[in-house]
Amino acid sequence: MANPNIVNVTTIKGNVAGITVTTAASNVVYNPSASNTIYKINTLTIANGNLTTTSNVTVEIVKNGTSYPITSNVIVPSSATLVVISKDSSIYVMEGDTLRAYSTSNINLSAVCSWEEIS
Repeated sequence: MANPNIVNVTTIKGNVAGITVTTAASNVVYNPSASNTIYKINTLTIANGNLTTTSNVTVEIVKNGTSYPITSNVIVPSSATLVVISKDSSIYVMEGDTLRAYSTSNINLSAVCSWEEIS
């Protein structure tokens, strides 16, 4: 698994993805091994579409099979949005790494992520 040199960039592609966040850990972004790319995560928001119930969310990066929490069991109030990653606190997802999320309940949480695929 290489760490691509981002000094001599030839391509930057913008991406966005959305997932439903449930009690099962789900990939928000996965950078395949040997992709020769690095992903710069610009934003990640978690929205609670339930009008009355709060839920807790965990977001983690998985590197070489080990999970590292970015947020851990953080409350997302009803009808609210949690900014987990923003442009001023962006992170990189290396080859073979995953950014994933899960909740304490299945109540209508969604994650939206924006990133740059750099190669």
